[in-house]
Amino acid sequence: PIESIPVVNEFLEVFPEDLPGVPPEREIDLGIDLLPDTQPISIPPYCMTPAELKELKEQLKDLLEKGFIRPSHSPWGASHFSKIDLRSGYHQVMVRECDILKTTFRTRYGHYEFVVMSFGLTNAPALFMDLMNR
Repeated sequence: PIESIPVVNEFLEVFPEDLPGVPPEREIDLGIDLLPDTQPISIPPYCMTPAELKELKEQLKDLLEKGFIRPSHSPWGASHFSKIDLRSGYHQVMVRECDILKTTFRTRYGHYEFVVMSFGLTNAPALFMDLMNR
């Protein structure tokens, strides 16, 4: 469980028990600007134990139901997403519609894309700090 991660355990009060819904409109949305001629990266999903696959399926179902992810057919598929994505406040920022296809990740259970900011995105920390400072 997430509580077994030392830094999370130290700050449990900032991790909600359940994920809220999709955030309201804000002053800023996350944009993903790519260099010209950037090509999609394709890496196959990594192997998981049956217990990990069960947990993945449950987390995907929860994220789909809350509207944080949606099925994707984008060629921009990352192989995984992190556990901290599922509990962090990063989900308070929407991804620009034109950039959603760039957040795609692939699992054994399908291809999905984030409609809210994911923790693993390079510019996410700076954008999140900007939002919190407004």
